[in-house]
Amino acid sequence: MNDFHPKLRTPICEKLGIDYPIIQTGMGWVSTAKLTAATSATGAIGFLATATQTFAEMKSSVREIQELTGNPFGINVRTDSPDIEERLDWAIKAGINVVSFAQAPKPEMVKKLSDSGIITIPTIAARRHAEKVAEWGVDAVIAQGQEGGGHTGEVPTSVLIPQVTKAIDIPVFAAGGITDGRGLVASLAWGAQGIAMGTRFLLSSESDVPAEIKQAYFNAMVTDTIRTKSIDGVPQRVINSEMVQNLEKNRYLKFPRALTNALKFRQATSTPLSDLFKEALAMRKNQNMTWAQIALAANAPMLTKATMVDGNHKIGIMPTGVGLGVIESAPTVSEIVEEIMKEASQCLSDLSSTEEIE
Repeated sequence: MNDFHPKLRTPICEKLGIDYPIIQTGMGWVSTAKLTAATSATGAIGFLATATQTFAEMKSSVREIQELTGNPFGINVRTDSPDIEERLDWAIKAGINVVSFAQAPKPEMVKKLSDSGIITIPTIAARRHAEKVAEWGVDAVIAQGQEGGGHTGEVPTSVLIPQVTKAIDIPVFAAGGITDGRGLVASLAWGAQGIAMGTRFLLSSESDVPAEIKQAYFNAMVTDTIRTKSIDGVPQRVINSEMVQNLEKNRYLKFPRALTNALKFRQATSTPLSDLFKEALAMRKNQNMTWAQIALAANAPMLTKATMVDGNHKIGIMPTGVGLGVIESAPTVSEIVEEIMKEASQCLSDLSSTEEIE
């Protein structure tokens, strides 16, 4: 561990068993075993994206990470998955350190994991959501502002983090448009104990995202993102590509396209049609969704896979935070983490020097 500014060793580092207060988020199709292990090996903590994996793929990926690093890592799970209970039971037996959630967890899920010694960290986008999950006993939260990539909320990061850190007494990780050490220092000033990043790690050498897709990110400017409901009916931030513009204009094409993607997602994840139907019924009952909205909910995974796995930006989407416009290269994960920590240390030292002069 390098000799960085002592204020960067926040209490959550001790709880998670990590050196640096940095999370690599569980991005579907992107946060593979390779990327997750590389992040955790640096002293930060990586999260495996299991929401787009079959149960067998999840188990194989976890074992691969455990072979690559002995450092703590986490998994990100989809709480409405038909086999979620089986996955959580296996995670407990496998010795998983931390679990984060692709949707809001159920209180009984939090209790089961907590009783087994597993740390739980949901992502929230509003103060009231933070207060709710804190009551359920989660260990920390990732508070993501509207600048974040993928599904994101309404409140800007600079407003959300101070709101949340004042409202709850558990550790908070700041997310949404953060890419560097200055963002880490700003987050600490807002009351957070660390940061969570997706886009910055997506654009790393250990990320298996195709080179042509990474280049599309490099070519984009801060103003080239859009927060849209046209993909799956829920606001999410993506690069404003020609594909997304077509979805925005041709709204009547959404349902048939989504239905096709629902069937593709079933094939890609080997989900039995019966399970898909049960899940649809549950979504309709619990979330009061129409059949059209349910079909639309299958859009994001397959449209993201088209870019992040298949390398086809003409038919896929590119989830991103607004920070993409300041990222110009894809260094190693180790270099990313070290640069963030160095910059944050220098920033804190400069601020201390300024205070002494005054």
